[in-house]
Amino acid sequence: MIKKEPKFYFALILVLLAWPIQFVVAQQADGPLDARVDEIFAGFDSSDSPGAAVLVVREGKVLYRKGFGQANLEHGLPITPSTVFDIASLSKQFNGMAISMLVEQGLIDQQDDIRTYLPDLPSFESTITIDHLVHHTSGIRDWPGTLAVAGWRMDDVISFDQILTMARNQEDLNFEPGAEYSYSNTGYNILAAAVAEVSGQSYREWTDENIFQPLGMRDTHFQNDHSEIVANRALGYMPTSDGYQNNHNGLTALGSSSLHTTIDDLAKWVMNFDDGAVGGMSVIERMQQRGVLNNDELIGYAFGQSESEYRGLELWSHTGSWAGYRTVLLRFPEQRFDVVVLSNLGSYNPSLAAHDVVDLYLGDLLEPSIEDDTTPAPEEPSPPAPEVGDLRNYEGEYYSEELATSYWVRLRDESLVAHHRRHGDIELTPVGNDEFRSDVWFMGSVEFDRDGKGRVSGLRVSQPRSRNMRFARRGME
Repeated sequence: MIKKEPKFYFALILVLLAWPIQFVVAQQADGPLDARVDEIFAGFDSSDSPGAAVLVVREGKVLYRKGFGQANLEHGLPITPSTVFDIASLSKQFNGMAISMLVEQGLIDQQDDIRTYLPDLPSFESTITIDHLVHHTSGIRDWPGTLAVAGWRMDDVISFDQILTMARNQEDLNFEPGAEYSYSNTGYNILAAAVAEVSGQSYREWTDENIFQPLGMRDTHFQNDHSEIVANRALGYMPTSDGYQNNHNGLTALGSSSLHTTIDDLAKWVMNFDDGAVGGMSVIERMQQRGVLNNDELIGYAFGQSESEYRGLELWSHTGSWAGYRTVLLRFPEQRFDVVVLSNLGSYNPSLAAHDVVDLYLGDLLEPSIEDDTTPAPEEPSPPAPEVGDLRNYEGEYYSEELATSYWVRLRDESLVAHHRRHGDIELTPVGNDEFRSDVWFMGSVEFDRDGKGRVSGLRVSQPRSRNMRFARRGME
């Protein structure tokens, strides 16, 4: 258990930490670039459109904070700097800080087997460490695609416990841990479970007590109940042919997503990277330790952030995308400059707007932009496809013990389809012997397996983040 300070001193610390940042926010005045930032988001300056909240921080001062558009179209509630958004995968850097803090306190070791903390996870041939998980090099399958293959829709209620149940039943890894980088939301959910196990508190309780309250982030929390009422929350929307529709959000993916916060609270978060008032600078520095693969290749990802370069300047960033929410956070550590854009329109790309904001404020420091070569690469010819008559060999029911679901493969109108009770018919297009593809995002590649007698005995579904999900053909001797 983490040792707690006496309540009086803890309350005093909260006041001292929160007061200067609130003062800076309150003292924000119109700056020379404000009108030009307004122009970038002018398309949202409407009473009948979703919108965005925008934050600019430089050298510990809030230069710009403003809301555009509507948080709730049904009731005509505008977006303000205090509007709460689900920031989706931006949540990961807060989980990265939690892990870094527990490493600093000696309660977690980055090189430990994750099963040291969560022994109910599967035992694979190779060890998965904490380090593998924070850098997305574990080989653990990503839950969105995996659950979709299992029959889940992304507008279903998807709980933290259900995601962990999926992880406990995973039969194979995408690759040997440390061999590759492959973004895995599931890995960050497993890390959140480890935080709870080590601390003896729920993940929400621990992050509230050790991160959000000390930083004075009063409107921030990890949502662990999708039906919880959240004051001042923006709803997520998607565009339609004649307006917008609600995008249902039933997700509680603690650690990888599901953090609810405001731009005013995120101002306090980005400032903490400069002074380490909460956690300390050693924790912050650890959060910027990029991953290293087994072949000693350095990757760009570290503890919920990606390191890159933008027009000659070092950039740490992350984006988020879920249920009508689109988010981005950009940090330029050398310039102590930060931009945050939180949007509730699912078709919006906040990264483009955020970089336009960077160009306004840091233009004199940026190298000239280089136009990308957009010449398309020549298409590779497909391997010979099987004849239509051969497709009958694939018909049958295929069942996955791991995912507890079936697909019925049938020949219809001279095309092979995989039918699922929830997803309906998914057309499979042949690309080679026993190899097919699909235009449905979670059924990208389907390969059929054969037994020693040459009979079709099963199939494997693969996507970039979830590979070789195996289904056995029913009725085989």
